[in-house]
Amino acid sequence: MRPLTILIGILLGSAASITFSLGVVAGISVALGRSHPELAEEVPPLFTMLALFMLLTAASAGSFFGQIKALPWRRWAHLATVLVLAGIVYWYWPANA
Repeated sequence: MRPLTILIGILLGSAASITFSLGVVAGISVALGRSHPELAEEVPPLFTMLALFMLLTAASAGSFFGQIKALPWRRWAHLATVLVLAGIVYWYWPANA
C-alpha cells in the first residue's frame, strides 16, 4: 500500500468516526430538546458540523476507493477531499487569528 493510500484511509476513518459521533449527539439533542430547552441553541451548529463531516466522509471515501482501484478520476476525488478539509479548517479557524 502506498503512503497516500494510508493517509487517505486514516482521514476516512477519522471523518467517519466524527460523523457517527456527531450523529449520535444530534439524535440525543433532538430527543432531549423538549425537556432541556438550553439544548435548542446548540442544535443548528451541530447539524452544520454534521453536514460538513458527512461531506468530508463521502469525499474521502471516494478518494480512497479511487486510490485503491487506481481509477483515472482519483485526482479529482483527492482535490475534492482537500477542498472539503480546507473548508472545515477555515470554518473552525478563529476570526481574530
